[in-house]
Amino acid sequence: MDQTSTKQTLTIGGEDTQKKLQTKLTSLENKKIEAETEARAKQIGVIYIDLGDFPISQSAIKILPQERAEALQIICFVYTGEEMRLASTNPDNPQIRTMVTELADKYHASVKLYLVSQLSLDKALAIYDKIPKIEHIEGVQITEADLEKFSAKLKGLNSLNELIKEVNLTEMLNLIIAAGLNFKASDIHLEAEEKSIKARLRIDGVLQEAAEMPVNTWHKIASRIKLLSGLKLNVVDKPQDGRFTISLEKDKVDVRVSTIPSAYGESIVMRLLKSTSIGLKFEQLGLRGKSFNDLNSEIEKPNGMIITTGPTGSGKTTPLYAILNKLNSPDTKIITLEDPIEYKLKGIVQSQIENKQDSEIADAQGMVKQTNRYTFAKGLRAILRQDPDIVMVGEIRDLETADTAINAALTGHLMLSTLHTNSAAGAIPRFLAMGVKPFLLAPSLNSIIGQRLVRKLCPDCRVEAKVDNQRMTEVMNALNSISPKSGTKLDDLSNLKFFTAKGCDKCNNLGYRGRVGVYEVLVMSPEIEKMILSGAVSEYDIQQKAIEDGMVTMLQDGLLKAKDGATSLDEIFEKTNS
Repeated sequence: MDQTSTKQTLTIGGEDTQKKLQTKLTSLENKKIEAETEARAKQIGVIYIDLGDFPISQSAIKILPQERAEALQIICFVYTGEEMRLASTNPDNPQIRTMVTELADKYHASVKLYLVSQLSLDKALAIYDKIPKIEHIEGVQITEADLEKFSAKLKGLNSLNELIKEVNLTEMLNLIIAAGLNFKASDIHLEAEEKSIKARLRIDGVLQEAAEMPVNTWHKIASRIKLLSGLKLNVVDKPQDGRFTISLEKDKVDVRVSTIPSAYGESIVMRLLKSTSIGLKFEQLGLRGKSFNDLNSEIEKPNGMIITTGPTGSGKTTPLYAILNKLNSPDTKIITLEDPIEYKLKGIVQSQIENKQDSEIADAQGMVKQTNRYTFAKGLRAILRQDPDIVMVGEIRDLETADTAINAALTGHLMLSTLHTNSAAGAIPRFLAMGVKPFLLAPSLNSIIGQRLVRKLCPDCRVEAKVDNQRMTEVMNALNSISPKSGTKLDDLSNLKFFTAKGCDKCNNLGYRGRVGVYEVLVMSPEIEKMILSGAVSEYDIQQKAIEDGMVTMLQDGLLKAKDGATSLDEIFEKTNS
């Protein structure tokens, strides 16, 4: 290293040391200020609060106008409807005392006054500047006319990037959401990066680059989304969940919002849930042959458990909703327990459990604590006292929920639920690994559904695909191993044709449009029950026995759909190997 480089290194090191020292000194000074404020609070008989990192909700900060809050040096930091908490640097101010009385009368709430340092109050007051200046917001109002206007300009995903440059901040969010709806995206991803804000759309299960926005717009976009979805504006270092509704003329869309902290701000994901999307009938799921007949027979039974399995994003809930729609009748009581309720089902009682964030409240000192949560296990015990005929539990996550569900299935209830496993056969070892007793599990299970979602080929640009010999050998081996007991009739396999797609304007040049499920339906048999009761259970052995009994695997079902031209071999092998 030469002399110049050495000097530069020393200089940089010196600057870094100075910054660290200054940060340390500032931190010590801040702690001193807070300690002095806390001591003063004890002297005057007022509760002390540090609002530096306190999660202040929108409902609280809206209690006082910004001008009045700044003039009196006071802020409302908690409002629950029954209780209101204010923090001031001068709680003895007669105007503030008068305000406390006025607010108590106006809101019919118990009002408590806290002492806060000037440093802490200034940080809290800064939240006002993060709130968009909008008087009343009940959701993002996108009319059919707005969608038509945007749709006329959105010729494809690439066009979104250009349109974003032409709209103002309010229209920017509306445009992104409209694009998500127009391109039938399930999720909208907004990610803060070092030099830009990236927007991506998940279309048919695959993320697609959509647009980039200037980095200086992030703060306002994030604040508006948080305002709409009821999230805390000043919380950027913790995950949050919320939702809002988009009102359309013929439909409404629930938008589930999730935020997590990231290196350059936050990552925001908006899931678009259309109320009409769940209108899928049982007959339209894509089940065929023995799989359809077996499951159709199992759901008619008055008791037992039907489980759907698959990884996250495999569409496990869709068959359950289709089953519920099929079984829904005036003489049947159906109750669901979900996290969250994704779609509203007419004539069905739906209950939502509490997540961790929902169950957090502030104690008397303003510290966040967790209440007794309404979990799957507690909710399931509660709804069984509601005299249901059919119960759906969104997911079995632990032994407590599993035991309760199994007991319900054994005592005259039809129980529907989901489990995170890669195959139908894998559900049984998973239950046993949780601690479920084999002698309870064996008689409670009716059937297990394994599934994946694969993209459907665009019919407008579908062309015949060239398949290499190795891949064709894999295909032939899988199809030839279909059990004769499945009832599946295979035509001459010597002249198989498969398809791919080039991409066109109608599918945004993706080659795919929409998705279809590929399934395997494992029906319990006396032999599989004996395997469970033996305790020596392996996923492989159960899988092989189910195939012997006539089960068509997800791979085989997918290949049959690919043979019919519904999807491609690439989709089938990629999705069913996960």
